[in-house]
Amino acid sequence: MIYVAFEMILIISILVRRRLPDELARIFHECPTAWAVLALLIYASGSAIILPRLFAGMTGAFVPVDGLVSEVPLAPVSGNIAQSGYFVLGGFIFFSLTLLLLARSGATQAKIIPHAQERNNDEYLLLRAIGKGFFFWTWLNAATGVLDLASKLAGGGDVLLPLRTAGYALLTETEHAGFWRITGLHPEASAFGAAALAGLAFSFTYWRATRSGNALILAIALLSLTLLSTSSTAYAGLAVLVMVAFLAAIRSLLRGRLLHTDATWLGAVLIAVTVILALVLINDEAFAKVETLLRATILEKSNSSSGIERAYWNQRSLDSFFTTSTFGIGLGSSRASSWAIAALSQLGLIGSMLLGFLMVTIAWSPHRGEWGNPPLGSEPRNVIALHDGVRAAALTSLLAATIGGGAADPGVLFFISLATLYGCRRYLQRQRRPSTGLPPTEPIRKGSVPQENRYDSRPGEGPLQPATAG
Repeated sequence: MIYVAFEMILIISILVRRRLPDELARIFHECPTAWAVLALLIYASGSAIILPRLFAGMTGAFVPVDGLVSEVPLAPVSGNIAQSGYFVLGGFIFFSLTLLLLARSGATQAKIIPHAQERNNDEYLLLRAIGKGFFFWTWLNAATGVLDLASKLAGGGDVLLPLRTAGYALLTETEHAGFWRITGLHPEASAFGAAALAGLAFSFTYWRATRSGNALILAIALLSLTLLSTSSTAYAGLAVLVMVAFLAAIRSLLRGRLLHTDATWLGAVLIAVTVILALVLINDEAFAKVETLLRATILEKSNSSSGIERAYWNQRSLDSFFTTSTFGIGLGSSRASSWAIAALSQLGLIGSMLLGFLMVTIAWSPHRGEWGNPPLGSEPRNVIALHDGVRAAALTSLLAATIGGGAADPGVLFFISLATLYGCRRYLQRQRRPSTGLPPTEPIRKGSVPQENRYDSRPGEGPLQPATAG
């Protein structure tokens, strides 16, 4: 995949750093999550070599044979090496980003305060650059999705085909229930739907916290593409996102401080529902194609041939988990139709527990309430928006993979998000309580006496006492 080249550039730039051993030691000292990531990488890559040989022939596996996914007896396959390589690269990206964020974080106890402020600014600039990277990723998905749909509607076919490098048959120029399937730069509509859904979660959450016009336009574009994607994964995930957004709005309302953004999108939804109902009352056939699409992608999906086949993959994968006494069959040995089931069957109970710990780390922020409510446009407010947006994107990506993913690898977005969230939380905690441990000082004006040397020498009041601050 093309992003491997950029991963290697970042990793190599980290490996040539002069103080790399000290910086790695600092990571494991200050970031306990790093130990879980390291343990997961070692277990996943080691089990990919050992488990397929240990349990060879004891259960079945689904692997590509002549371009078709077929069930064969469990045995070592090339996927063990390829998937482990992608998985380890993702873990290295976590360590690389965490190292850079720690290197630019605030000064240690021995540093002076002005220098610490410079380091805090450097840390914010890096977090801002990561945020721009997330926006670029979402805009790229939106732009290529619009280009793909527009070319198909205009009769130009798949104009992005020369950029696709998949070695299997691509069904990128097909219709579903009278609608063109949108794939963008992805190999299939479900992959595009999952990416658009994660981008929608990021942009909507960022807009909700900052009222950013850029994020709002992006959210509207990705919502439209998600609705037109004809992906069952996208529709099921979108239903969950709408429910979560509605619960968040209800929560803010019960607290007596309904956000301006929540009121805006709730009003927009109310208007949209009113318009739709009015059109249905005027013309019963106005949404006939939409009804057909929803029936084909959601209501009848489980009874289709692909739905039955994917359900069989999940059933056999769960059987493999218990057949191997919960050890798993090794990363990349097979595939399923759900990321959660694939992780359970391939990584076993131990690997799944490590993944679960990292998921909890992403979802739960123990000091979230201490960050307060900084004003719009301030640096802390932007970092909070980045934190919440990245967390929403990561969890939505896992949600989409659980609905229709086939691999156990959570993906590079998972590890990038894990490092970004750690950097955001560290920055916000430092803003709340400086790490230098020194009392705040006031600038000394020319000709004045430092505060600790100023005394009140008024007569008749006994011994000299330090003057109180004004």
